[in-house]
Amino acid sequence: MKSSVFRFQRWLAPYLLCIALALSGCMGSPGADINDFFTSSNLPSEPEVTLKFYFGGEKKAATDEVWTAVSEYVKDKGLNVKFSIHFISWPEYPEKLLVMAAAGDRWDLNFDSDSSFREMASRGSYMPLDKLLPEYAPNLYKKYQMDGNLRSTTMNGDIVGLPWSIKMNQRPYAGWRVDLAEKAGIYREPESVQTVQDVDVLLHELKRAYPNSKVTRITALPFYLVREEWLDLGFHGLGINLNDPNHKVQAIEQQPFYVEAAVMSKKWYEDKILSPESLIDRADSSDQWRNGKVLFTLTSHEWAHAADQGFVDPNYRQQMSLLYPDKKQVNRSPISNVVAINRNSEHAELVLQFLDMMETDRKLYDLVIYGIEGKTYQMDGEQVVYPHNLSDSTSNYMGWGGQWALWNSRFIRSTETYPGDFWGEEARFAKIAVNLDSPLEGLLLSDYAISKEVEERVQLYEDMGRSIEFGLVSDVKGAVSDYRIKQQNIGLDKIIDEVQRQVDLNLASNHPD
Repeated sequence: MKSSVFRFQRWLAPYLLCIALALSGCMGSPGADINDFFTSSNLPSEPEVTLKFYFGGEKKAATDEVWTAVSEYVKDKGLNVKFSIHFISWPEYPEKLLVMAAAGDRWDLNFDSDSSFREMASRGSYMPLDKLLPEYAPNLYKKYQMDGNLRSTTMNGDIVGLPWSIKMNQRPYAGWRVDLAEKAGIYREPESVQTVQDVDVLLHELKRAYPNSKVTRITALPFYLVREEWLDLGFHGLGINLNDPNHKVQAIEQQPFYVEAAVMSKKWYEDKILSPESLIDRADSSDQWRNGKVLFTLTSHEWAHAADQGFVDPNYRQQMSLLYPDKKQVNRSPISNVVAINRNSEHAELVLQFLDMMETDRKLYDLVIYGIEGKTYQMDGEQVVYPHNLSDSTSNYMGWGGQWALWNSRFIRSTETYPGDFWGEEARFAKIAVNLDSPLEGLLLSDYAISKEVEERVQLYEDMGRSIEFGLVSDVKGAVSDYRIKQQNIGLDKIIDEVQRQVDLNLASNHPD
């Protein structure tokens, strides 16, 4: 999946409590089914409404058939809606959302994530839900109250998105095609590739063994961010050092390690390790890895330990090694996977009623997430599996992109990719000492007061910064120096001052004492 999610035991008790409250509040009979008590303001006599949803990735073959079945199911429960489901490829997704929102397009619900969500929210692209959520999705609202996650999607006092309630960490792992490495006599002890220097040696060995293969499209910068314990704010190259007690906002290009990373990327580019088209390659990097198009990748604990990697060829094998295991890394944010309602939606109350049904109705949940039993999935005991003629790479519905924001830890099932207590293990990994919650949780930065400066900063990054980071400049130190000066001249100090102001307000709110 594009961004990960899961089930853990730590949330089981709160969810059971939530259900207990719901049962005690609305059921007179102890043997009654909660679905019998679902109510909707949408009377059968009301006209049918089409809800338009956007998600990321590929639209799988059985999507329309499944969502037709979803429509039939919710109509039986009193919600007179059908669904128009659209997908946008991942590399184009954030930009297209922004363009659609700026053009005033109408849709009802979309998936979003991290910096894309921050940018959409800061531009007022999403509908405030403060009054609508408790009224039309009371069960969902209770869950969020118990989790305390709505703070992460609140901007200027308005709830503008619905976050996931899952705990995991994205601490990066170096990954390589170990089947090809071993064939070429390249061996590494488990967990022995831990630094950018270790990665550099491995990449050169792979290139020498397979000179005509694409080794990687990943620049060196992500490795240095881990080494330096840099917390990216998801705001145009600004961040803080996790060891800084004052949480001073800084620009990434001003850091000494930025030059180091650019020098290493230049080395990889000149040695044909970093593919020449990496700068303009818009293909999904995870698809390239699973399809065997690259020899090396950067991934997370989730995909380092998933039972089924989703390779198109069962002969492909990977080896993974945790990078900089002694360095601090923040856990994934609640806004890593979000659903939000478009500000121009005319049917927000129906969207929320649908989401509330998914919170309480397991049959509906299974239908939306897994599809039609016997066609898109089968049950093997308590585990969801692909039908005999399908797999992760050929799935006609399961594994569809953007579903993660809809995952419910009470209902999520074991799968071939994530068997048994997989998500419980992810939660435990997030609790190790060097994995910590962000000190700036709930920070949604607005560029309203600095929009002109931000626009110029973004354009300068496109004109100069990307080429530096991908190793395409002839004189790294000179190019970085020139880039730093130009960023200063177009208003970097003003941007940092405004972002620091918002960071300080967030810290004061999170730590009132």
